[in-house]
Amino acid sequence: MKTFMMAFVPIFVAVDAIGIVPIFLNLTEGLDRLQRRRIVLQSFVTALGVAVGFVFLGKAVFGLMGVTVYDFMVAGGVLLFAISTVDLIIGMKFARQVASLGAVPIGTPLIVGPAVLTTSLMLVDVYGLWETLVSVLVNVALACVVLMGADWIEKALGRSGSRALSKVAGLILAAIAIMMIRRGLTGMLAGQAAS
Repeated sequence: MKTFMMAFVPIFVAVDAIGIVPIFLNLTEGLDRLQRRRIVLQSFVTALGVAVGFVFLGKAVFGLMGVTVYDFMVAGGVLLFAISTVDLIIGMKFARQVASLGAVPIGTPLIVGPAVLTTSLMLVDVYGLWETLVSVLVNVALACVVLMGADWIEKALGRSGSRALSKVAGLILAAIAIMMIRRGLTGMLAGQAAS
């Protein structure tokens, strides 16, 4: 259970389900409840397919390209740090520029974007394949449950409350990015010292 929780928390932060709510509400404005539910279900299938596919095929693709997990950790950490910094300072989510709904932008990149993919790949090495897959499944399902209740959440938290929680999640994501960079650099240096 402890291993699952250790894998669950970083993915939970990377998904940032509460932070997606204001964007989801904005993108689905004027749609009825049934249309919103269809969009959420399509997003669930898309997000899960992308995340699971990446967990299974990501390393194989990297092997063909000669990229190590440590390289990806550093690159992913830098990217996550940039994304979290832009979100924290400017308050802009990259997905807001996408006009279409359904699989894109809600399934990917809002629910499963670079943060989730990078974190998932790293967690497979740290905590194991099955713990990571279950963590991804639970987190994607939780995000979809949150989106199903988006109207209620907005009323309960208010727009300012949703934004405040999104900022806290962005700060935690920045810390996770630094941790990934640190672990990637440590792995690279250890590999060079051993060779």
